[in-house]
Amino acid sequence: MSDGMLSQEEIEALLRGESLDNKLDDLASESSTDNEPLRVEDYLDPMEQDALGEVGNISFGSSATALSTLLGQKVDITTPIVSILNRNYLEEEFPHPYVAVQVEYTTGLSGANLLVIKQEDAAIIADLMLGGDGLNPSIDLSEIQLSAVQEAMNQMMGSAATSMSTVFNKKVDISPPSIDLMNISANEGTDQIPEDDLLVKVSFRLKIGTLIDSNLMQLFPLQFGKKLVKSLLGEEEVSKPAEVQQPAASQQPSAPAQAVQQPVQQPMQQQPVYQQPPVYQQQAATTYQEMPQSYAMPTYQHPQQPVNVQQAQFASFESARITQDEARNLNMLLDIPLQVTVELGRTKHSVKEILQLASGSIIELDKLAGEPVDILVNSRLIAKGEVVVIDENFGVRITDIMSQAERLNNLK
Repeated sequence: MSDGMLSQEEIEALLRGESLDNKLDDLASESSTDNEPLRVEDYLDPMEQDALGEVGNISFGSSATALSTLLGQKVDITTPIVSILNRNYLEEEFPHPYVAVQVEYTTGLSGANLLVIKQEDAAIIADLMLGGDGLNPSIDLSEIQLSAVQEAMNQMMGSAATSMSTVFNKKVDISPPSIDLMNISANEGTDQIPEDDLLVKVSFRLKIGTLIDSNLMQLFPLQFGKKLVKSLLGEEEVSKPAEVQQPAASQQPSAPAQAVQQPVQQPMQQQPVYQQPPVYQQQAATTYQEMPQSYAMPTYQHPQQPVNVQQAQFASFESARITQDEARNLNMLLDIPLQVTVELGRTKHSVKEILQLASGSIIELDKLAGEPVDILVNSRLIAKGEVVVIDENFGVRITDIMSQAERLNNLK
């Protein structure tokens, strides 16, 4: 190996199936001796670079929509740039304090990646999440601010996982992300960085309104990136059917192959015209114009088999009643306790407003005074009523209630 390139012998060794990890590690160690930037072309071919960039572009494109909804700002995440990093020289790549969010794939994919954002950008996101305007945020992030950023990243990666499920044509799910401050120069938060020597960095341009115009970076091991490309190209799924089909083909004699080709070689006129009349009846309505005239003629009807036509029967919804079987089964459940809840009203507040609540605070609900309250059984609405006072206790007088059958169906 010389000048960071693989020799012909090493290339042949790779083609023979020898360890790719060792070759990549050797290449990384030799390239890092002179502290020169690693060339992405030495580790990822153009197709792999485009695939990783496109996966990130699609997944984080949907994440931008989720983040925009949370922050109430226009969010753009575009222009992915793929590069290769050596773990020993991350301090040069990340000289400032950052916030790192680790995401683990639990379903569909096996691996983890790290989202890295500048600490000052994370402070703006936290301020917006907590109801602020994001103009003068505190850079020293508190626990509440970190939790707000963590929730924003959780929503982003959840949306990204949904998009990746579509891209990879299988369910992709993630675990709840973990967040930490990362300052490599002070050796803080480095335990979340993957331990592999070679890392792939996909850098995105992040724009949030007029507040942020920065970068959002994604870090993951090189081998995980190659697995992503293989899964995207379906190489893992293609190899399995080949193993199953090979024994079946070896057990088949050569005669069936000739039998399959025989109808193609025979002229169309030699086949019986009335061999499969049901097939022609089903296709006559849609393909008779494309068929020969002999196939389009209605010569495949069978008058000797009369069609039994009956009027459609529909169930009546006017008088829904409980059947005897349902009543018998219901008798076995009459003693089971159910949770009855009377809901006075609902409202929504931001995290900032919740934290400002104190004794004496008044919460305004979404219902008018005197409006009927909702009566729920096991969180399902069954009736409405008005609040009354019985001795010293509150009560509810039912003013509107579902029928017995509707109540039963609503509890299923």
